[in-house]
Amino acid sequence: MDKFLTSNSTGMRLARTIVQAILGVLIANADMLLGQTTLSPEMRAMTVALVMAILSPIMAEIGKHIEPTETVETEE
Repeated sequence: MDKFLTSNSTGMRLARTIVQAILGVLIANADMLLGQTTLSPEMRAMTVALVMAILSPIMAEIGKHIEPTETVETEE
């Protein structure tokens, strides 16, 4: 988990972007998935933007407070 949140490699940045996109789609369609209320397209866009604006700093803060795990490198 610490590598996912703290690594600045291209692969990990791509993985974080994909996870955020999946969460954004789920949040945008939460009303349809739950069948409770119907949101207008404007409110869907606002909701996704709000969730992403909150999610990014939370992920960054969690990454700052994770203690790195020791990796054991094998010699060949």
